[in-house]
Amino acid sequence: MSSDAMLAKLRQLPKDIERYELLRNLQQDNAELFFQLLFQHTEELLPYVYTPTVGQACQEYCARGFSTRGLYLSAADRGRMLQKLRAWPQQGISLAVVTDGERILGLGDLGVGGMGISEGKALLYTVAGGVPPSSVLPVCLDVGTNNKALLEDPTYTGLKQRRLTGAAFDAVMDEFVSAVQAWRPHVLVQFEDFGNVNAFRVLDRWRERCCCFNDDMQGTAAVALAGLLAGMRATGGSLEQQTFLFLGAGEAGTAIGELISQQLMRRHGLSLQQARGRCYYVDSKGLVCAARRQELQHHKLPFAHDRPFLPDLETAVRQLKPSVLIGVAAQPGVFTATILSLMAQQHQHPVIFSLSNPTSLAECTAQQALEATAGRAVFASGSPYPPLVLPGGRQVFPAQANNAYVFPAVGHAAVLTRCSSIPDAVFLEAAEALGAMSSSQQLAQGRLFPPLSEIRTACEQLTAHLVQFMVGSGLGQLPEGVAAAPGAAAGWLGIVQQRCFAPPSGGGEHAASGGGSVRRQQQEVRQLVVARSKL
Repeated sequence: MSSDAMLAKLRQLPKDIERYELLRNLQQDNAELFFQLLFQHTEELLPYVYTPTVGQACQEYCARGFSTRGLYLSAADRGRMLQKLRAWPQQGISLAVVTDGERILGLGDLGVGGMGISEGKALLYTVAGGVPPSSVLPVCLDVGTNNKALLEDPTYTGLKQRRLTGAAFDAVMDEFVSAVQAWRPHVLVQFEDFGNVNAFRVLDRWRERCCCFNDDMQGTAAVALAGLLAGMRATGGSLEQQTFLFLGAGEAGTAIGELISQQLMRRHGLSLQQARGRCYYVDSKGLVCAARRQELQHHKLPFAHDRPFLPDLETAVRQLKPSVLIGVAAQPGVFTATILSLMAQQHQHPVIFSLSNPTSLAECTAQQALEATAGRAVFASGSPYPPLVLPGGRQVFPAQANNAYVFPAVGHAAVLTRCSSIPDAVFLEAAEALGAMSSSQQLAQGRLFPPLSEIRTACEQLTAHLVQFMVGSGLGQLPEGVAAAPGAAAGWLGIVQQRCFAPPSGGGEHAASGGGSVRRQQQEVRQLVVARSKL
């Protein structure tokens, strides 16, 4: 079937989940055609292979009987993880995306269905970041599930037990990371959709000991900061003049606050305490403040300021008068018309970021934010919204703060430079570079980020910037085959483009070279093994 015929067939399907399944089957049966379609129609197809559709796919992963493209490792595999990695059909792995399925998007504990997230992120490494598909390994660690419905579901294929915690969980996690390091010493490990408790602990335990990062925390923070910096360019504002109010104080929300704080220290001379003092949080019990310190989780404590307690979001908006409102709580519709109107009354250009995924859990829609603020809001969301025409005829393209702008570039740069670790400075660099990419015309249209149709070009540029930074800062080495550092940005971009994967028949702008060719690309796709590993 031709690409045009396949695209027509896809468009005729009535449901997004059916489009997801068709594309999934196409990847298995005809990988060349699959990647050609994804590269040629990225903006149209990305929502079907990743968010928001991937959320439903993860919920129904076992019931639909998907054949996994990744590797399952369970608590029962203790002592055999290295053996299973060495038995994986593709041994040229340079990057692993691993989840335990405990906090999939805003949907909660989906157990082994979380494999869909690892597979989706692995796919984005190729489509956006140019990493060859045979070099990326999706992994799901099965340590049980606390989802009662899954435990009682006869189609669920994971361990029918409650989740391991504490030392038992750590033992599984430690063996996995140690096995990866023994198997492929320069593999980058991306932690994905772990629950709050484990997400912080796992990252803290390993971030200085291996090349790894947590995309939900660090990637989300970088793309959010990039959106804020672009928003400041659009309005003529300055980051140091803003007051930030978050709904949700979990791993994503506090990570964004921390990266904002580091940017304020780095570029505006604030102390860490002063910078954090610009960030306020409302959680399920009200304002995070000093009076609640005894009950707060450790990651909330840096933002427990000495302010009077406020019981809810609306009260906090009235009292704190934030210029930036960021939703990361997966509470649909909680940014009410009243709250949005208050933001518009208090500020000429309020910043409204409704970042929760999937769309069904968004704090507000683009239309709601722009209508309530008379079109003056700077808006971004976690999932895509269609263009809008405002009263007066102005067309707005709502920005999607998609992590796919950041994590593929960070990961690919780390792989190319054999980076030893990935400190927060890398994500600050990524945020600044991404926040500067949209033109003035694009910003006027609401595009805080380049269009998704241009995400490959944006990621190439960002990867080149980060390769230069990693080499220059001593975090990494010159990519293989490069004898000396280029003197200009164009030279770094050329190095990256030569090492980017593209489908063999017109699917990308660049033919991979740098040790690869179109023939090598064809080989990469044709040798892509769809492994069906058992739990």
